[in-house]
Amino acid sequence: MIIGLTGGIGSGKSTVAEAFRQLGIETVDADQASRAVVEPGMPALVAIGERFGSQIILGDGNLDRGALRQIIFSDPDQKLWLESLLHPLIRDWIVQRLEAATSPYVILESPLLFETDQHQLVNKTVLVDLPVALQIDRACARDDNQAEQIQRIIDAQMPREEKLSRADIVLDNAQPLESLADRVTAVHQTLLQLCKGSATLSKANSASQVKINE
Repeated sequence: MIIGLTGGIGSGKSTVAEAFRQLGIETVDADQASRAVVEPGMPALVAIGERFGSQIILGDGNLDRGALRQIIFSDPDQKLWLESLLHPLIRDWIVQRLEAATSPYVILESPLLFETDQHQLVNKTVLVDLPVALQIDRACARDDNQAEQIQRIIDAQMPREEKLSRADIVLDNAQPLESLADRVTAVHQTLLQLCKGSATLSKANSASQVKINE
């Protein structure tokens, strides 16, 4: 089984993914894919440089991701162009690594799981969720970003309510960090049961959605 793990900026998705790795589950990181396809020498980076100018390329030849982020989240047309360039490349990179996984199930860790066609690659989805205000606070504290910039990123993504309605399993990450390992273990046990065919989650029945918040 392929499990999609998603959550907005500041949600703690990466921390949750690490907890799954501690349980022996392999993960494929869509963010890593997005970096790999724009490494120095890759055709996508050349195209980005031609589109936005040499100032978007750092002195060491790497992409200035912060500068690019500011451009695309203030200009929807530029964002659309970038997505049309990168998303097929990212998908190919992800598929290769998902197919190579050997753990009982494999996790596709993706902040844009629902916003892109990456959700078509997975059997079930886990959403790391918390209130938007807390999401902004944590993202600002982690990356020293301005709240306004974080809010623009959140606004450009799928609304929280829609993500909640689409997720098979919701992990409430507003809970204390001390209990995170236990909450991830609970999700892990649910997923193992699904792999064995002894339990079923149905997207068609909202009553079957699992929420892990204790």
